[in-house]
Amino acid sequence: MTSNFNKYKVVLIFVLCSFSFLSFSQEETSTWKMQIGFGFNNPIDNIDDDNFFSKYLNFPTINLGVQYMFKKEYGAKFDFGFNRSVNGDGSPEYKLNYSRINAQFVYDLTHIMRFLPPQMAVITHIGPGISFTKPLGSYVENKYTFPQAMAGLEIHYGIARTVSVYGDFSYVMSLSNKEKYDPAMDGFSFNGDLIHFTIGVSVSLSGCYYCD
Repeated sequence: MTSNFNKYKVVLIFVLCSFSFLSFSQEETSTWKMQIGFGFNNPIDNIDDDNFFSKYLNFPTINLGVQYMFKKEYGAKFDFGFNRSVNGDGSPEYKLNYSRINAQFVYDLTHIMRFLPPQMAVITHIGPGISFTKPLGSYVENKYTFPQAMAGLEIHYGIARTVSVYGDFSYVMSLSNKEKYDPAMDGFSFNGDLIHFTIGVSVSLSGCYYCD
């Protein structure tokens, strides 16, 4: 793999970013939240001439994260995602496991959108991460690790004082080179972008989420 050195450098940067997110001073108004979501994904390959392509909608996508709000408007979260995709009609057969970890900045837009009802919230998130792809079956050796950046938008609806359901639409952009291996390897592999949509539950772990 051509990017071993760069991979370890990115891992180090990612870890440092994670610690910097958590190094903010804790205040009495801070809160912890846990999120879990399930949904669909669409991998976008950067290589158009390899004859491999996935279905437009693939299941499952599973996201699990922990979020910490430094202030009412902003915070950070560390999350893990797992995605499974399969070949589309006309593509050689394959299955792909796509996993990722991200450290993200979180910003609550609700105070700007004053027209929203009090039980709703709109939250955006963005941050760096690392993705791990592993084809199954005949191409199991063609696994790949690469850096990425993720951005998304969440719409929350409160169903209890400390619980909300939410929908999340996110785009994970690959920061990898198109040339994955040196020397080249035959068969399917993936280091492209990913779109996913999930519906989930967000639970406050430290009491009410910034109650008035």
